[in-house]
Amino acid sequence: MTTEQSAALAATLAALRDALGDDGVRTGEEIGERSMTDYTRHEPTRPAALLLPRTTEQVARALAICNDARQSVVPQGGMTGLAGGAIARATDMALSLDRLSGVEEIDSASATMTVRAGTTLQTAQEAAAEAGFELTLDLGARGSCQIGGNLATNAGGNRVIQSGTAREQVLGLEAVLANGSVLSSMSKMVKNNTGYDLKQLFIGSEGTLGVITRAVLRLHPQRVSRHTALVALDSYDAAVNLLRRLSTRFGNDIGAFEIMWPDFFDFGVSLIAGARSPFSTAHPLYALIEHASFDATDDGERFASVLTEALETEVIRDAVIAQSVADARALWAIRECTAEFPSRLDPVNFDVSLPIGEIGRFVDHCRAALDAKWPGNRSYFFGHIGDSNLHLTVDGHSVPGVEHHAVYAFVYEMLGPLHGSVSAEHGIGLLKREFLPVSRSAEELAAMRAIKRALDPNGILNPGKLL
Repeated sequence: MTTEQSAALAATLAALRDALGDDGVRTGEEIGERSMTDYTRHEPTRPAALLLPRTTEQVARALAICNDARQSVVPQGGMTGLAGGAIARATDMALSLDRLSGVEEIDSASATMTVRAGTTLQTAQEAAAEAGFELTLDLGARGSCQIGGNLATNAGGNRVIQSGTAREQVLGLEAVLANGSVLSSMSKMVKNNTGYDLKQLFIGSEGTLGVITRAVLRLHPQRVSRHTALVALDSYDAAVNLLRRLSTRFGNDIGAFEIMWPDFFDFGVSLIAGARSPFSTAHPLYALIEHASFDATDDGERFASVLTEALETEVIRDAVIAQSVADARALWAIRECTAEFPSRLDPVNFDVSLPIGEIGRFVDHCRAALDAKWPGNRSYFFGHIGDSNLHLTVDGHSVPGVEHHAVYAFVYEMLGPLHGSVSAEHGIGLLKREFLPVSRSAEELAAMRAIKRALDPNGILNPGKLL
């Protein structure tokens, strides 16, 4: 850094301390490891400073100062992302939303929650439950991820089949533009047809167009009866058949339909207490299903009867139905073994979407291609097929000497002809930026860049991400 650059940075930091207070700006060793990387385990980098605003007004003042100084800013939430979208460079300032947290209001009449961006998803869920409602967005990282990050990445999660992605949970939004202007569209109304729906620009934009500070979220009646089953299947086509049967019978009461191929299932089983499968024999495919009803008297008999019919007609091979909350948690523990990936594997993660009818064939083709390219590779396939989302994790330890980038390029090349998406729910960030043209046309990318230039002409917000 030149003397001139050092002086400019010092002046910017001084202005930021005036705006945020001395405890609102950290530098050097004051910045903890949490602000240096995310779940991608990207090489940790300490940002030039960590900003910790407490209010929307402080966010606005900080961005205005940085914009005038042409100082880049990277918004950060819970740092649970899997695309590198919140990773700062040494020349960036990280803007943490940790202190901008809390549920401001729950409006029972409109069934909405007004919440600050730094609030963890679990805190918001618990506040909704205490008020007699349900916030249906749910992720495995619920205890750490933050509402602002959920919206900025348009997070999906386990219940998209029932309630949609994060985008579908938002009625109103407040965001701060790069120049410090505050766009506050905190509407509680479902119907609000007054021109451009500006909030949608920021949902899924990964902090490249503005910093989300508050939101009005939809709440739903609590589903008071939940029934969970793990079923074994002969094939992917059988899984689709079962999904359609369940959807026809129960409609929106099917809250989760999680598919696990044997590689993933066996890994999950190896981590649970006793490391013993709920089934006596191995099967080609497994589905974890949750039925959630509003009826407190629903004892699960209807759900069990549909599974019995599917067993009798050989749509499924076997089924285990949870008899208690503890049983359900034990079944979910197999599916949620992904939390162990970073510590046990060198994960190369894929989060793609395809038409539901193509997913099974894609898995077969992809597995065969990976085995031919890198014999002995360990790859784990799983997904939420009800919303067309397939996950694949390749263990980098099983392909020694192969760069992660080469694995990404190889798999995405197979995805292209099917016109699938390189990101179903994790965003683009750093890791998928160069592969975005697989899923977006040149015209779409040009429109995105035009929007970016209009809202952030100096390019200070999360540079190098997404576009």
